[in-house]
Amino acid sequence: MTSATDVDGRLTLRDGRTLAWHEWGVPDGIPVLRLQGTPGSRFARYPRPEVWERLGVRVVMADRPGYGASTRLPGRGLADVADDLAELLDHLGLDRVPVAGGSGGGPHVLAMCARHPERVSAATVVVGAAPLTDDDLPSLIGLNADAHRRMRDGGWDALFPLLRDVREKILADPLGGFRDALRDAPPTDQAVMSDPTWQLTLEQNLAEALRPGAEGWCDEALAMFEWDIAPEDVTSHIVWYHSRHDANAPLQAARRVVDRLPSADLHVWEGGHFETYHREEELMRDLLARA
Repeated sequence: MTSATDVDGRLTLRDGRTLAWHEWGVPDGIPVLRLQGTPGSRFARYPRPEVWERLGVRVVMADRPGYGASTRLPGRGLADVADDLAELLDHLGLDRVPVAGGSGGGPHVLAMCARHPERVSAATVVVGAAPLTDDDLPSLIGLNADAHRRMRDGGWDALFPLLRDVREKILADPLGGFRDALRDAPPTDQAVMSDPTWQLTLEQNLAEALRPGAEGWCDEALAMFEWDIAPEDVTSHIVWYHSRHDANAPLQAARRVVDRLPSADLHVWEGGHFETYHREEELMRDLLARA
């Protein structure tokens, strides 16, 4: 097995858009498609690369439309991203791969399993975002609650100014801006955000994700507000991990989606949205064991 890879690529999709992708880990290792959270880029790697190297995995990550170096697709849904990722797998010569996604990446895992189940050998959703109701708002951090109200009441025109302002603060000071946006997150998440190792990849990830503007972030938020896939259409078995005290993606919303999936197991941890930082190796080992 050769040494760690660091491949940054571009793919011209069938409709002429550009899809940017990156590979991490071991070049001839087991390929894994990993879908990052929102907002996020292909640089949202796990900050301890030795974990992926030890497991012998080749992790493929891609910018979704409007983030980083991937062309924006106004009005896009979850299904559009799944179709883009299937094209990327074709380009890389990969038939079936294990797929994992956290937070905003979670609904896109489900879209992949609904649109292209033949390409998925195993699927994991971690603290996945799910459609919200007004009853969920008291359990959310302020930014997410405000974003939900704006989407509900005014759609794009109401949401975009909020995300544009948050983007400007994050680009001016990635760590400070991000922590300010999550200032009312639970103590377990605050502890993770204070971890110097966790902070290593934050600046590169967010700077690249938000470099083109806030449009891609707004497109994605609206796509997750009103899904263009139904959980009942997800034919792959889903293993879903969630945190009991998640204030970014509340557990009760996740339960509503899991209850509609034809085949799923839900595992609940204590902790908050960033509990996954402590769980990467066990999550990856479980995914590979099922692939």
